[in-house]
Amino acid sequence: MPASSSKWFWGILLSLVFIGLVFAGIGFLMLASALKWERSEYVSYGSGDKIAVVEINDVIISSEKTVGQIKKFREDKSVKAIILRINSPGGGVAASQEIYEEVKRTRDSGKIIVVSMGSIAASGGYYIAMGSNLIVANPGTLTGSIGVIAQFISIKELAEKLGITHTTIKSGSLKDAGNPFGEMKDSTKAYLQDIVDNTFQQFLDVVAKERKMDKEKLLPYANGRVFTGLQAKEYGLIDSLGTFEDAIRITSKMAGIEDEPRIIRERKKFSIFEELLGTEIEDVTNIKDKLFEEPILQYKYTP
Repeated sequence: MPASSSKWFWGILLSLVFIGLVFAGIGFLMLASALKWERSEYVSYGSGDKIAVVEINDVIISSEKTVGQIKKFREDKSVKAIILRINSPGGGVAASQEIYEEVKRTRDSGKIIVVSMGSIAASGGYYIAMGSNLIVANPGTLTGSIGVIAQFISIKELAEKLGITHTTIKSGSLKDAGNPFGEMKDSTKAYLQDIVDNTFQQFLDVVAKERKMDKEKLLPYANGRVFTGLQAKEYGLIDSLGTFEDAIRITSKMAGIEDEPRIIRERKKFSIFEELLGTEIEDVTNIKDKLFEEPILQYKYTP
């Protein structure tokens, strides 16, 4: 076989192999996505009445999943109480407010809902806890961080050095407030500060109301600082110190459960893909959303 023909043959073969691998990969992802099974709950231990556990982990970006779980367990008459396990620095203002409202709705319905704080339950995580019957934290839990933060990136000088130009056509002077290609004027800063201050007042009002504290007395603790669980108990920001197991015992007593309770949790959907990679398909496909589409206005602890 001539050298030119040999190169042509191997080039075609390698191309076909590459195309085959691409289609095989696509087929694997489709198959993994299709081969899912779901369990709505599982029993951890115990033989008494049910206590449901809902977990809030990481940064709070959306509320739908948590709100759905809380609502489901609230409406389930076989579930006597709910423990909301929070391990989060907070996150989006609206998402935190929506979860708080669902927690409060559960409490007001007569179903016991207790918050158990993990390593951190700050800012939006603390805001959510306000709607519960009782807040339990570890002595070393980081909590509090009552405040609002809005951060904006400016790449104006970098863009100019790279020869990148940017044109904005807007209907009003504040329509592009926070534009990373522009220089933030004092009037824009004042406008954004007004929004932050208003949102902070909403946070302050909720804490003052739920913790039955005078707003003036609360202000020294509402400058964005975090507290240990021990400090938070001393300042009246939480109700009790204890572990997750302590929270189970407290919740059982509040709900009138005499035997050891059955602890249930909602199971996530699993697939072959998730089992092999140790992650969820949703987590992989939504990395962009999590990295770049977090709310600008946040109840979030940012060290």
